[in-house]
Amino acid sequence: MTPEPTPEPTPEPTPAPLTTTTVGVDGVSPLVTPNNDFYRIDTAFSIPRVDVNTWQLNITGLVERPYSISFAELLGISAFEEFITLCCVSNQVGGELIGNARWQGVPIWHLINHAGVKPEATQIVGRSVDGFTVGFPRDVAFDGRPALVAVGMNGEPLPFKHGFPARLIVSGLYGYVSATKWLQEIELTTWEGFNGYWIPRGWSKQGPVKTQSRIDVPRPGSTGNRPGLQAIAGVAWAQNRGISKVEVQVDGGDWQEARLALPISQHTWVQWVHEWEATPGTHIARVRATDATGATQPEGPRPPAPNGAEGWHQVSFQVAG
Repeated sequence: MTPEPTPEPTPEPTPAPLTTTTVGVDGVSPLVTPNNDFYRIDTAFSIPRVDVNTWQLNITGLVERPYSISFAELLGISAFEEFITLCCVSNQVGGELIGNARWQGVPIWHLINHAGVKPEATQIVGRSVDGFTVGFPRDVAFDGRPALVAVGMNGEPLPFKHGFPARLIVSGLYGYVSATKWLQEIELTTWEGFNGYWIPRGWSKQGPVKTQSRIDVPRPGSTGNRPGLQAIAGVAWAQNRGISKVEVQVDGGDWQEARLALPISQHTWVQWVHEWEATPGTHIARVRATDATGATQPEGPRPPAPNGAEGWHQVSFQVAG
């Protein structure tokens, strides 16, 4: 007698994506981070105060025609605008050293092409008036991602504490290799010819942003959560790649796919939400994200050093009885 075939399990339906850029859940990080709330990591003890009347941006190094440009001349170049999420390599899993802003400025490729980049130049170095330096591959300025000398932030002049009069912003790279504030020089060098500030201090010379996700709601240790249909929600990011999927696990159960809001672009974080039937007691929720290349963030955990933290963010919370 031929045995009956075992039916294949019915796969969980993929939740329909949202049609808005926000999930509408109180407590989730705002899509755009206000300037005053945007994180800061500085090596300087005080914020440099730069006189724009005398400030110049110098384009130097392995170029045919080194030159300098004043602030007024920089503002006279057609502006480029892009939402870009910036994050710090020292951000812990679930940490808050990340923000999303609308940056206005001039593409780096425009400025260095004007100088005539020599073929042997393989690294772009950014130098600050306070001595801080970064370095990243020259090709990053030409591969299509937004990489700019920013002079504006969320429709306002770049705040002093965020690098006025100009700073570097590069999608997909951690700030320690790309985000020079109070910029005064862009130098073209070989990759081997220079190491930025953090490299001799034990951090990786390559600094691509790793795929990450974070639970914003419910808050860790919160006790006022109600039973019934409730939201677990947060943000996920994989700059220069984008997020294709976010999954949530509650109390060690099956992973459930969350609903994604519409991303602004692959260069920004995206909000997500998962609704579940909350029951009284203590619960643990975990989250993981998959980027557009199909790579899912590993469970970890790994610490931030030397090239960025890894791991699934989890929160423990209570639902009232």
